[in-house]
Amino acid sequence: MELISGESGVYGYRKLCLRLRSEYALQINKKKVYRLCKELDVLQPQREVKFHYPRKLARNRIITESN
Repeated sequence: MELISGESGVYGYRKLCLRLRSEYALQINKKKVYRLCKELDVLQPQREVKFHYPRKLARNRIITESN
């Protein structure tokens, strides 16, 4: 719980898994850490990925019909 409540930054389940392996020598994988974080309600909401597609219209042409 010290890793979660520390002010050094917010850890995701992957980084938390790496720290648990290195500092405490636990054999645990990221899926188990994710389930535990979800159960303890310590997961941060994921950010939305915004896609920006360029407009590929022919601006100097008059479109009369499809190809």
